[in-house]
Amino acid sequence: MKTSDMKVYQQRLQVLRARLRGDVVAMAGSALGKTRSESNGDLSSMPIHMADMGTDNFEQEFTLSLLESEEDTLELIDSALRRIEDETYGKCTECDGVIPKTRLNALPYTPFCIKCAIAVQERR
Repeated sequence: MKTSDMKVYQQRLQVLRARLRGDVVAMAGSALGKTRSESNGDLSSMPIHMADMGTDNFEQEFTLSLLESEEDTLELIDSALRRIEDETYGKCTECDGVIPKTRLNALPYTPFCIKCAIAVQERR
């Protein structure tokens, strides 16, 4: 891959990483930093209904699962940025084949060509 192309992908990855880091910080604050009354604007100190507690727990677990997914994506982005530095970006980490630019445009952090991505997914 040309150096000029790598710089374009590097910029895209850095912008994406910055956006995701902001999302991760916001979600972590939302899921972990507030009590039920703070998050709902409830100023009452009255006991809450069991169903409300269940809903709150579900929302917190859902946010934490989204947070985990975003952190996985951040790891993939950091790995892609390292491959740019090593000048191996755009090559599949499984078969060493070329990853098409259309795939990199859709998923700039992908380490796999389509064929290997399908194979890896089937192994899981």
